[in-house]
Amino acid sequence: MNPILLNSKDWKDYSLIDSGNGRKLERFGPYLFSRPEPQAFWDQRLSSKKWSEVSGTFITSSSSDNDDVTGKWSLSKNLPLKWEISFQNLKFFASPTPFRHLGFFPDQAPHWTWAAEKINNAKKTNKMNKNPKILNLFGYSGLASLHAAYNGASVTHVDASKKAINYAFDNRNLSSLQSLPIKFITDDAVKFVQREIRRNSKYDAIILDPPKYGRGPNGEKWELFKDLPFLLKLIPQVLSPNPIFIILNSYAIRSSFLSLHFALNDIMSNFDGHVQSGELSIIEDQKNPRQISTAIFARWESSN
Repeated sequence: MNPILLNSKDWKDYSLIDSGNGRKLERFGPYLFSRPEPQAFWDQRLSSKKWSEVSGTFITSSSSDNDDVTGKWSLSKNLPLKWEISFQNLKFFASPTPFRHLGFFPDQAPHWTWAAEKINNAKKTNKMNKNPKILNLFGYSGLASLHAAYNGASVTHVDASKKAINYAFDNRNLSSLQSLPIKFITDDAVKFVQREIRRNSKYDAIILDPPKYGRGPNGEKWELFKDLPFLLKLIPQVLSPNPIFIILNSYAIRSSFLSLHFALNDIMSNFDGHVQSGELSIIEDQKNPRQISTAIFARWESSN
């Protein structure tokens, strides 16, 4: 098993401009933002003048080095509430959120393009005579769902947050993709999968990007280390006989990609395929660029 490091080179509307001294300077469309990045304990390369040109700075109220960091944005008065971003054939909105991010995760793009490749290969090789059915759990603002549907999949998009589902609707409408076969469902991920098992519903691929902590629409608690193992054991029961892929991603947890690798390998042991794993990263847009690890992942693909 050789870990892999993935970073996206396909962005025009996003780039990591500089990093260092515990922060990162990023461009989202025409706007620059400064956000905390504890891993960047090297020096910043660009001038303080460049760093002062930001439209938004996230100011932490905690010295924690994980996703429990709290704080608030200091935003320019000229910054709109939201603005348009594009990736390949998708259009979607960027907007500063209370959780430090801007409504999407650009480092996820390698997973979107990988999933599209698997979807198209399955259709071209006549492995199925219908659109592959994909279940996207913890789907958030919908970019993985929209990208998969645009590339020929029928998607069920599940998130516990009604606000996130509305965000996904807005992104779908901005891209004029209302006709795509996507079901948007506000529900607790575990409860939804359990109901799908009782209904004998089957999916050809599954995407999971669970948070470290979360709440369901009815107050259900989600704790990754406690609840993810249980959810993973349910996954084989909603898979079709010949699934295409599974993507399992996790941000800001005190664990290695190895934990995801072997957990996914175990639950898929009865299917003909293999697991690859590693880290997602973002890479600076300058000479001799440095990279920042953003997430760990494991993904399974069929050998058929």
